[in-house]
This record gives sequence, structure tokens and C-alpha cells, in this order.
Amino acid sequence: MKALFYTREFPPYVYGGAGVHVEYLGTELAKLMEVDVRCFGDQDQKDGNLSVRGFSFDNPNFDQSNDKLKAVFKTLSTCIHMNADEVDADIVHCHTWYAQFAGILAKLCYGIPLVITTHSLEPLRPWKREQLGRGYDASSWVEKTAIEMADAIIAVSEETKVDVLKHFDVDPEKVKVIYNGINLQEYVVTEESSTLKKYGIDQSKPFVLFVGRITRQKGIIHLVNAIKYIDPDTQIVLCAGAPDTPEIAKEMEDSVAEVKKNRDNVIWIDVMLDKNEVIQLYSHADVFCCPSIYEPFGIINIEAMACETAVVASAVGGIKEVVVNGETGILVPLEQQSEAPFEPVDADKFSRDLADEVNQLIQNKELSATMAKNGRKRVEDYFDWEAIAKQVESLYKSLI
Repeated sequence: MKALFYTREFPPYVYGGAGVHVEYLGTELAKLMEVDVRCFGDQDQKDGNLSVRGFSFDNPNFDQSNDKLKAVFKTLSTCIHMNADEVDADIVHCHTWYAQFAGILAKLCYGIPLVITTHSLEPLRPWKREQLGRGYDASSWVEKTAIEMADAIIAVSEETKVDVLKHFDVDPEKVKVIYNGINLQEYVVTEESSTLKKYGIDQSKPFVLFVGRITRQKGIIHLVNAIKYIDPDTQIVLCAGAPDTPEIAKEMEDSVAEVKKNRDNVIWIDVMLDKNEVIQLYSHADVFCCPSIYEPFGIINIEAMACETAVVASAVGGIKEVVVNGETGILVPLEQQSEAPFEPVDADKFSRDLADEVNQLIQNKELSATMAKNGRKRVEDYFDWEAIAKQVESLYKSLI
């Protein structure tokens, strides 16, 4: 059996959870079958059953296009180029809307079954219009078309399955829940601390950690607004880059600058660190905070749990299936506006609640240590990539 992956992200160009997912799932599946990865970039490699080829996103034909539409046009163009080479796979598997147009073409032109993994859903990300303008209508159309014509849809959590069935016209039997996973040998506690020294993190003082992109989805602004309520002796480490838009980048800059007027222990690392550096941060953090306002799964939480760090996270989406409240971390309720599900009803209350739970775990070392150990065990029991790859293989076999 041979599987074809279409994806925007693949190492070394990974900026989000979908890219992490594709890297590890592809590696594990390659132990079971041939895997052909076609992605955005300049990759060109082959390692046993795994072959990876990148396709350039920088098409000069669209350089003069509307700034917000440019990315959409280049995406669709790249998806066409990804199909130019003959496809001899038994199944095509797409990750995120950026690659779904390629999957649509592969199913129609080469007649092979299409699998879609729903890492997120456009109807639940209305803030994308800030980034794409009317291009958001195009991305939504691509996603809807791909999901509704797919032979199988993988939902990364039970709640994501509910969302798929609510927003798309699909047979429930086609939607399978298969969680994200983690490499348990790679994500382990380390004593290495060179990254902490590099960025001036005081190892004698506790710190709360955020890791993620600067996007409304990740809720980082709510964490920044919570800083004024967090104990002043607690360092805040924001490992946050890749802003969605210049506007949210400016909002982040202004918010952090305002907070820094009253405390000097806020450390903003505005670049995407490599895995070893992030593992150091996870390992030494006293609390990991995930304030997402929309999260189908939240792979960053299992990364932190694998590195034995207690988690404070918003009680949304798949996070509720990953973090066990009171055992591996604390879930913070998030009441959202019905007309705008990406914003809290009371943003200040949400920020205060985040801060209260962070403060509790910083102060209660015994509780946070117990949650840290429980988190590692939960990851070992439920989120091993090897077992997840076998579930995906079984799904493929059922379609061929």
C-alpha cells in the first residue's frame, strides 16, 4: 500500500500543530507502507519508505495581486503543481485547507480515495477574514468541498467530530476520531538549560510558559492581559511568533509593552524555536498555559505533559479530552459570545481566571508535581504515535 500526503507544512517549515502531526504520522506510517509527501517548500529527500518533495509557493504571477488574496491564489496554484507529477498512490490524505484543493484534484483526476484530517474548521475560525479578506470565502469553499466529497474524515477529537457533523453534509459513518500523538522518546524531561540561559530566564524563579503562534485562535492576548494578575515573582515566558496579520502583531507588541511598564520578568521569544529548545522550556517551566479560544485538539498540551509540566488550559474543544481537570492540569471555563464564538463574554474575567489557576499551581508545588507525573502517564497511555499510525493504516485498508 502507498499513501500520498498533501500538506502545506513539513520540516523544516513547520509553524503549527498540523505540521507536527504530519511529520510524526508520516514517519510512523513509513514503517508500515510507502509514504509520498508533497508539501509547500523546497524539500527533496528520501529515507526508506518516506519520500518528501516540496513545491514552491512563490509564484511571481501573483505578486501584484491584492495582498489578502495573494496567499489564496498562490495556495491554489501550488495545489495544481503538486498534482502535475503522476500519482500512483492507493490513497490521498490531506492536511489543512491549504492542501485540500490538491486532494480534490487527485480524487477527481486519478480516481483514488480521499482522506481529510480536520486539524481545524474554517466556520469556527471567522477571524481568518482579517488575514484573507474575501479569500476566507474561498478557503471555506475548498474545505467544504473537500470534506463533503471525502471518503473518510479523521476528526482529531470527539468534539471536532460533532463540529464536522454540525457544519458539513457528511455521513456520520465516514467520520472517525483518531487523536494526535507524540514521540515519547523525543519529548522527555531534560536537564539541559542552554535555552533558558540564552534568553535570560532566571532558573531560581518559577515561570509560566506559552508556546504557539500569534493568532486569535491561540488566545495569547488573553494570557498577556492576565499577567498583571499573576504573582509578580513569577516569570512569564512567551514563546510566540508567526503572527497571522500585521494588526495582531501590533496588538501583541502594544500589549506586551504595556505589561512591561510594571514588571521586568516578561520574556517574549518572538521566533519559532527548534524542538530541542522548546523541550528545554517545557521541562523547566513550572506551569504551561494554553489559553486557546478554539482548539480541535491542542498538541502543545501533550508536549508539555510529556515533559512533566502541569497545564492550565481553557476548557474548549479537544483540550477537554486531553487535559484531565484536577489530575493532569486545570481547565478554565470559557463562556463565549454566541454571535462571535471566538471571543469571551467577559475577557477580563477569563484573564483573571487563568491567572488564579496559574498562581495556585505555582504556590502549591505538591499539587503541580502530582499533575506533572499524571500528565506524563496519560500521554504514554493514550497518545503514542505508533498506535495512532496503526489506526490510520486500518482506516486506509477499509477504503481500498
